[in-house]
Amino acid sequence: MISFKPSVLVLPTTLTVKTVFCQEGAECVYNALKRKKRFEKQLTQIDGTLSTIEFQREALENSHTNTEVLKNMGLAAKAMKAVHENMDINKIDDLMQEITEQQDIAQEISEAFSQRVGFIDDFDEDELMSELEELEQEELNKKMTNIRLPNVPCTSLPAHPGRLPSVPSTSHRSRSRAASSRRKEDEDDIKQLAAWAS
Repeated sequence: MISFKPSVLVLPTTLTVKTVFCQEGAECVYNALKRKKRFEKQLTQIDGTLSTIEFQREALENSHTNTEVLKNMGLAAKAMKAVHENMDINKIDDLMQEITEQQDIAQEISEAFSQRVGFIDDFDEDELMSELEELEQEELNKKMTNIRLPNVPCTSLPAHPGRLPSVPSTSHRSRSRAASSRRKEDEDDIKQLAAWAS
């Protein structure tokens, strides 16, 4: 690369016109001014030449960069074309479908492994609820048999029924019927539970 520094072309005009004029006369001063103008013109030409050379150098660098970019883009295009030659959109769709199927199979396998072995969760909810009610009733019956009722006094009731409040006889009968039917149901439940347990 050519590089010129403007300081290389220092003009020999360090002498003032007055000093030159006094030493050698008007002709010598005229020649010195002429040389000065010539040197200034050369300096301007060299400056222009350097600017032109710098511009050309930058243009060459840009051209070289553009050539390299174009070359690499061509190589990339060829590589992509080579890669895509073996690809077909139908093959890609088939491949994606196969991947989806395999993922579904993997999910089914994972779910199969996560199920509890030996336990079947297909129970009838109504059957379970009725069994729970039977167990609760049995527990209630056990509690009822362990309850101690207070002792009933042995004394007889007063002989005057008029003093006691009158209770309709039909309500007493219906209560005793309800109690006896409940006892019968409880006994049937206990028998069923015993049969089930044995």
